[in-house]
Amino acid sequence: MQPTSSRPADASVFVPTCDLCDAHKGDDSGRFRVLPPVFPSWGGRQRFAGPVVTVKCFEDNTPVKQAVESPGDGHVLVVDGGGSLRRALVGGNLAAAAARNGWAGVVVNGCVRDAAELAACDVGIRALALIPLPTERRTEGQREVAVQMQGVWVRPGDWLYADEDGIVVADRKLK
Repeated sequence: MQPTSSRPADASVFVPTCDLCDAHKGDDSGRFRVLPPVFPSWGGRQRFAGPVVTVKCFEDNTPVKQAVESPGDGHVLVVDGGGSLRRALVGGNLAAAAARNGWAGVVVNGCVRDAAELAACDVGIRALALIPLPTERRTEGQREVAVQMQGVWVRPGDWLYADEDGIVVADRKLK
């Protein structure tokens, strides 16, 4: 079951995704992008926003662990897990680390696990699905590279906004 909390992110940063889409609906430059509606919410925060840090890995969450164990400073970790539905890249321990270290949210193009623990963490968590199987540890992956999230490019330093209506990404902070 998905959490229903809607604790807002920092009011000075967060802008509703519908308002952003209304303001940028004619933008065909690629500077404003909308992710497909395939990332349900699993974390304790429904709404979150912040500058993007990226990780690219496949069925190995070593770089995800390294990221969330470092200071988040209100950033959003975007994890390109290749869309794998076979292993969870984030679980309760990593979500708790993300919350403890000040990450606004984590968006995973892949799976997560420990649904009850994720819902109890004060951090936004979006992912394709739940699966109980953990990752393998091969210490593979890349950090701070452009990634594709279900066909949409997300780059380090972009701004990501997520709420009950969806996820949008822009090349700069939006007002």
